[in-house]
Amino acid sequence: MDRFGAYVDLDAIRGNVDTLSRHAGDASVMAVVKADGYGHGLLPSARAALDGGAGWLGVAFIEEALALRAAGLSAPVLAWLIAPGEDLGPALAADIDISVSATWALDAVAAAAASTGRPARVHLKVDTGLGRAGATEADWPQLTESAAKLEAEGSIAVVGVWSHLAYADAPGHPTIARQRSAFEEGLAVAARAGLRPQVRHLANSAATLALPDTHYDLVRPGVAVYGLSPGPDVGAARGLGLRPAMSLRARIALVKEVRAGQGVSYGHRYTTQTATTLALIPLGYADGIPRQATNVGPVQIGGRRFTVSGTVCMDQFVVDVADAPVVAGDEVVLFGAGDDGEPTADDWAAAVGTINYEIVTRIGARVPRFYTGERA
Repeated sequence: MDRFGAYVDLDAIRGNVDTLSRHAGDASVMAVVKADGYGHGLLPSARAALDGGAGWLGVAFIEEALALRAAGLSAPVLAWLIAPGEDLGPALAADIDISVSATWALDAVAAAAASTGRPARVHLKVDTGLGRAGATEADWPQLTESAAKLEAEGSIAVVGVWSHLAYADAPGHPTIARQRSAFEEGLAVAARAGLRPQVRHLANSAATLALPDTHYDLVRPGVAVYGLSPGPDVGAARGLGLRPAMSLRARIALVKEVRAGQGVSYGHRYTTQTATTLALIPLGYADGIPRQATNVGPVQIGGRRFTVSGTVCMDQFVVDVADAPVVAGDEVVLFGAGDDGEPTADDWAAAVGTINYEIVTRIGARVPRFYTGERA
């Protein structure tokens, strides 16, 4: 490591997927590797997840799915966000499954199938209460009937029917039962239209771990693949049998002694109370360190915990290390698995008022990834 790096334990990802597979029971596992594998690296994460027992991969965009295919990964891949005007031909040619939530998208997929001469693999999405993607209860019958007609004509194959939960991270929430009931009704409507999907899927990370009656044929864990808990009501990562895969580290770029009353960083939002030592860390919000971490972000240096001192800048931030005997080049751990008392992604999320998903996913492209584990 020179200035900084994100270290990713591929054995942890593999082990997490194995744990999730055991929670899933008879259901297959779709490991969600969108957003560059939640910041951990698309291809290494996907390979580790498949090694751990995942049978499917899930992404948001077709470009992500095509990158998986270009790397030689042949497992079923679902891409679930398309917009009008996208060229769907390459996805069909690469045998990528596409999610459809509206008739315009179904028409676009059918047109691409006609132009390529290759049937499209489609997952129809029904909105059971999240209010995001998916056909509404009013539009669902028309979507399923149109899909059944296209399937009979040979232009598409309806591989899946699916939906997404709004409150799975609160396992006792009343919306869960309502959404499951709506999903069952959506499946019944699809069956009446003549559709017999290969997979029905509803469960995300939280539901995979805590709601077995939502597993159906396939579960779609995301953040749990990377060893992070989907929420405190589901349980802590360690208690769930998960291990955080990413550790973010840097080296101190500069150490200097300053007087009492020294303002630190933009706006002097931190002022030294006594003569002290400041350490400059060469990571900033351009690398994914939240600017909201100003005066609250935790770090570990030499086995001791400290806090970001002053405004987080684009490329750097400062830590008041008091009388700690630090020198330039010493390692700084921003977050990790917590084995040695270092902060975790959960600690950072709590400090800045967000979720652990965002902490790891936002780590920028100029931070190099270093991989450890058997397949590193």
